[in-house]
Amino acid sequence: MEVQTPPIRDISSVADDAEAGLRVMMNVSVPLKASKLPIRANVYLPLAPLLNTESTDAKFPVLVTYGPYGKDIPYATFFPASFGQVNPEHKSEYSAWETPDPVYWTGQGYAIVRADERGLGQSPGFLDTMSRGTSECFFDVVEWAAEQPWSTGKIGLLGISYYAGTQWRVAARRPKGLAAIIPWEGMSDYYRDRCRHGGILSDKFINFWQNRQVLVNQYGRPGRSKLTFPPDGPGARGQLDTIEGDLPEDVLVKNRQDQTVDNAKYQYRDQDYYASKDFTPEDIEVPLLSVANWGGILLHLRGNVEGYTHAGSKFKYLRFITGRHDLPFYYHDEVELQKSFLDAFLKGDDRVGWSKPGKVSPVTVTLRKGNVGFNDAEKEKTYPKREEEAWPIPRTKYTNYYLTSDESLVTSKQSSEPKQVSYPALGTLDKPQAVQFTTPPFEEETEITGHITAHLNVSLTPEEVAREKDIDLFLTLRHLNASGKEIYYTGTAGDPVPICKGWLRVSMRKVHEENPKHRSWLPHREYFSTDVQEVKPGEVYGVDIELWPSNVIVDKGNQIVFEVASGDTQGSGIFQHNSATDRYPAKFAGQNHIHFGEGLENYVTLPVIPPK
Repeated sequence: MEVQTPPIRDISSVADDAEAGLRVMMNVSVPLKASKLPIRANVYLPLAPLLNTESTDAKFPVLVTYGPYGKDIPYATFFPASFGQVNPEHKSEYSAWETPDPVYWTGQGYAIVRADERGLGQSPGFLDTMSRGTSECFFDVVEWAAEQPWSTGKIGLLGISYYAGTQWRVAARRPKGLAAIIPWEGMSDYYRDRCRHGGILSDKFINFWQNRQVLVNQYGRPGRSKLTFPPDGPGARGQLDTIEGDLPEDVLVKNRQDQTVDNAKYQYRDQDYYASKDFTPEDIEVPLLSVANWGGILLHLRGNVEGYTHAGSKFKYLRFITGRHDLPFYYHDEVELQKSFLDAFLKGDDRVGWSKPGKVSPVTVTLRKGNVGFNDAEKEKTYPKREEEAWPIPRTKYTNYYLTSDESLVTSKQSSEPKQVSYPALGTLDKPQAVQFTTPPFEEETEITGHITAHLNVSLTPEEVAREKDIDLFLTLRHLNASGKEIYYTGTAGDPVPICKGWLRVSMRKVHEENPKHRSWLPHREYFSTDVQEVKPGEVYGVDIELWPSNVIVDKGNQIVFEVASGDTQGSGIFQHNSATDRYPAKFAGQNHIHFGEGLENYVTLPVIPPK
């Protein structure tokens, strides 16, 4: 796509910081194969070997990040409250949001390349985050880094969230030099994980993200160095203005795709917009360490699990953690894990056995046992960890818990007497509309770890007659202690969250059982425009719903609650589904019903793990 820019010039610079122990190469231009416009990156090199006259040819393995948040924005200004809590070993003036700290990693003998994504920061071009086009640019950055005179030719990818999500995509393209990736809390499926949960638009986070962290950093945006945001979250504060000058608003609009517009406009995966975000995870061959957070129940968790599951890598590992989204990446023990993995494949120093088949267990599970509270890192360290030979855990016993018309949740099938449980449609977080089904107190400690599904028989009674009707299902699994009080876990922003959630728009109920990715414990949907099925008032539809994978240890005397709602409920945080164009009264308002009777069994299937 043709992009208008000011005249491009060389704006690079080099400076040595003896106190921090690194050489800083600012705004290095990385040439692209398919464009005359460069990607610009900052390069951080270990200083001591470069100053040693006997080591003028010093070379280093390289860690590359590529993303939208501004390579020049200090972490301390992007999100001051978060930076204040980062492990001091990883705090420096060169630290940037969700990326490895250059001072620490150059001290470990690595070079760091931190690139501004195309169309953002100081990189000219067409802004289209997570697209095929920008992934091709990342490919070129990786290959360029492998060819530099200060590079050993071994490239690793390490970063959180967006800087993890881009790793899946570029690794599937197999750039020369790429040797290992660590996608740390990074969604892999743009449609299912991030934008349209069960086909329902997750608009609140997209709006927050795009407007505070992306559009404000567009290449050529006037006055971006003076932008400020409320201090209650991340935002592109402290960016430098575009060195080559500003662009007028009409040009900026032509130079970008806007996720707040596009995700509302497009609904299906077979439309070009969503199709351009797809990739083939089976094409990933490099060693992979996927780190998933049990608390990421509305954004990254599913992607880390499915990315790991489908990657074609010979050496691949899945690690489950807990805690906030921003801080565990920098914990001392977690960095030691990162370093041992990268050292193994980028330096040939395998102290742990990552590169030796069978030496390291492929799956490590953190077990959420006990009520330690939420957003308390020290207390969460008491959660035990356990190694497993595969995912899902092979000894899983998938157990049906049946819903009853008196709102219980039991392990035995119930009578076939026709009944229904009803609740209002179009609930919101401010006005939740839900019905809850609760187990009796558990008679023994029970572990639930793995993929969760539900089968419901549902119908609607519309509020008004209209041509098109639909039902949105919002499901939540909750944990009550012996006193009946809910136990919360740490969510993405340190907020209290339940065990897990799941969603489905009933018109998107078609399951593709013929697809190799369909599994009995995870129904596969394509979400194509050709999959849409009519929802008629008064007609009962049996639907299978995916809840996201999870873990909890239910103590003796505790209970599980299965919640069915018509909108967001507690635990949704900023990941809400409130779009007035996606969920509007003429289509959704009225009463939703769950039906019971002959041939109408309703149940949630829990992955129960027997003791070893």
